Amino acid sequence: MKFATLALAGLMLSSVLTAVPAQAAQPIVIAHRGASGYLPEHTLGGYELAIKMGADYIEPDLQLTKDGVLVAMHDDTLQRTTNVGSLFAARNGDYRVADFTLAEIRTLTVKPLGTAGDSYPGFTPSHTEYRVPTFQEVIDLVKTQSAARGRQIGLYPEAKQADPEMENKILATLVLNDYGRSSDKVFIQSFSDATVRSLDAKQDALGLDMQLVQLGVAVTGSDGSALLGVVGAGLSALSLSEVASFADGIGVLINNSTYALTQSFIDQAHAAGLLVHGWTFAQSDSTLAAAEYQRYLDMGMDGLFTNYTDLAVSAVQQFGSPVPEPASTALLLLGLGALGLQARRRRG
Repeated sequence: MKFATLALAGLMLSSVLTAVPAQAAQPIVIAHRGASGYLPEHTLGGYELAIKMGADYIEPDLQLTKDGVLVAMHDDTLQRTTNVGSLFAARNGDYRVADFTLAEIRTLTVKPLGTAGDSYPGFTPSHTEYRVPTFQEVIDLVKTQSAARGRQIGLYPEAKQADPEMENKILATLVLNDYGRSSDKVFIQSFSDATVRSLDAKQDALGLDMQLVQLGVAVTGSDGSALLGVVGAGLSALSLSEVASFADGIGVLINNSTYALTQSFIDQAHAAGLLVHGWTFAQSDSTLAAAEYQRYLDMGMDGLFTNYTDLAVSAVQQFGSPVPEPASTALLLLGLGALGLQARRRRG
């Protein structure tokens, strides 16, 4: 009888362990638009500085040019971050990335904004001109830097447009560069749940398994349940179990009183099998930043989108906690009734 009881307990424990999401030994540092607090955003020089500072992942937001090339650019227009207005007249009343060819965009210079400058003390980038890079050029930089530094640097691209063509080009470019496995250091993110669902289905069809992240805001249901607010025609709320059916993690807004990211929200996300990455840590003062990082790391946050890579790396080293041992995690999930939650099928 005792043996049968132990065997049953072992089977239950084994079932739970397969549902626990794979996590890094420590929370990951994601260089938000590169080292955007120090150098022009979404430039090879900015990405390289972030890597030098210890970023685990760099984040290229992606847009499509008129001739269908993926480039690293946050906005769907060019005027905020480049000198496009001094070189070209507006087209269709604006400077949309989609109205300019790659050849034209290559002539632009990316400007430093906010606390960023055009240089950083003691650092000379391999690419001294601050131009708009293609997604392929960003990948080439990651591969070169990974080899030079003896550690694998991750990619965290964002599909900025809810566009099937963009989805296809992102997947095709990653596959061309030998990415595609769940073990690869890649997260693909989007604010559009239709895009993330589509990427999930396309990966299944192609035999790929790169990790997917649904971006949104923390919402609390009337019963206290954690929901993820996603932007479509308006703000709609998805249950975390539903998100876990097509994504591996969520990227959630921090420091917002309307959409407060709480300990309970993170706990419920983890119980649903989801990683939690917070955006965006933009505090430049090192003392204030340390307190902010500690607050969210103490809640168990798995990843930090940051404009100041060095401050985030320092905080993770000081405050980041290792993932609990599997047995402890399993017992915790059993206590929370996690066996009844829907885990993402590929993670199982």
